[in-house]
Amino acid sequence: MPVARTRSAALVGVAGHTVEVEADVGRGLVGTHFIGLLDTAISEARDRVRSALLNSRFDWPDARVTVSLSPASLPKKGSSFDLAIAMAVLGAAGMVPPERIAEPFFLGELGLDGRVRPVRGVLPAALAAVAAGARTMVVPAANAAEAALVPELAVLPVASLGELVAILREGEARARAPYFDPMELAVPAEEKTLDLADVAGQAQGRCALEICAAGGHNLWFLGPPGTGKTMLAERLTTIIPPLDREQALEVTAIHSIAGTLPTGRPLLARPPFVAPHHTASAAAVIGGGTGQIRPGAVSLAHRGILFLDEAPEFPARVLDSLRQPVESGQVTVSRASGSVTFPARFTLALAANPCPCGLSGEAGRFCTCTPAVRRRYLSRLSGPLLDRVDVKVRLSPPTRAELLADRALTESSATVAERVVEARERAARRLSGTPWRLNAEVPSSLLHGGWRLDHNVLAPLHRAVDLGTLSARGVDRVLRVAWTIADISRRPRPSADEISLALTMWMGEEL
Repeated sequence: MPVARTRSAALVGVAGHTVEVEADVGRGLVGTHFIGLLDTAISEARDRVRSALLNSRFDWPDARVTVSLSPASLPKKGSSFDLAIAMAVLGAAGMVPPERIAEPFFLGELGLDGRVRPVRGVLPAALAAVAAGARTMVVPAANAAEAALVPELAVLPVASLGELVAILREGEARARAPYFDPMELAVPAEEKTLDLADVAGQAQGRCALEICAAGGHNLWFLGPPGTGKTMLAERLTTIIPPLDREQALEVTAIHSIAGTLPTGRPLLARPPFVAPHHTASAAAVIGGGTGQIRPGAVSLAHRGILFLDEAPEFPARVLDSLRQPVESGQVTVSRASGSVTFPARFTLALAANPCPCGLSGEAGRFCTCTPAVRRRYLSRLSGPLLDRVDVKVRLSPPTRAELLADRALTESSATVAERVVEARERAARRLSGTPWRLNAEVPSSLLHGGWRLDHNVLAPLHRAVDLGTLSARGVDRVLRVAWTIADISRRPRPSADEISLALTMWMGEEL
């Protein structure tokens, strides 16, 4: 019998790679053999595929069955190859026409009863299929909407192995899932229960929030319990514009690999908000895991917000591991089996109490912590990490008048969001023709080159550098914040006032 070939996709990081699945049914000692740098899940496919075929009323070849997944140098992990393996075996055994399974990509896990179960990473696999020139992709019915995000593919959703074989025996796999515009498949925005109008007072915190939303800058709120640190951080997403199509597909691909996509409407069109608990491990935050390397919280927050509440409670190893992704916008996870790079361009938001009891510096309440304990508590946030935080704000409890004020008169998220959009548009016009979108992404070479400011405008920076209170990295971050403040103020370039305000916010002083 001839060798039957079909195709599937393997995931490495957020990229899909074409895998050719070949099956040969020939003479020799009866048995099934797999080759091609496989992990345990694929080796177990031998039993899953055999049971699925038998329970779908197809005969398993009474011969030597050899299944090869190539290229052999590409690691292949997970159970998403089950459907492709089953179709290759059926083609080699003559139970389906081999020529009809050669062009499509097949992706899906098989149940022992022949059901086709959903898998992770369908969107990256679909993009890999298009890159390989495929026109058709067969996926589990539960993954059809996700695969339909790629308009160049005809998507054939199937619920069982028997259904797919019947389709192939009748003709080529050219059925198509209903295609919708990707933005119509976006996860509907949750009812807006969060609004900046809910926050009592905290004008300084609200100002910092607007600046960080407009420029993509990192943020640190420091203050006693009940001052609104978490409330403010959670409302950051309410003033950030939705993702564009390219960004939405990028974010969706990451969440697809992580298995966190909602079913039915899989496109994530809103910036994600990820808030890991302080007991999270380094692997959970940065990425890792046994077998296939999964994206961590820093990658799940890509194009969105990574919020660390009670930041000093996180292990020092976790906090310090954030330095590289905060600076580069990506994270590389290395294991003995290889390394994987995930995108991680997020806005970091930190919240912390001033001491373990939280009462340090609060009028009318007595702090039970010793000076040494207070110093040790905040020193858990290392200098190199805080050097990468653009805006630092110390919050105080709201006054009685602020607490009892009519919230209907407080500025809402919608009002602030309009100013944020306008500021981002000003920055986008200035950055047109470059790969950067936000002021926080602008490199040092441009800040001190084409965007260089006059000597008298930079006078506040010169004084801070001379006093040793500002590092080289801090200079760049102050300049980026100053450009954002100028965008919000509708100024073409920052003045000395914007530089002074940005410097004050970087140092965490009272405005």
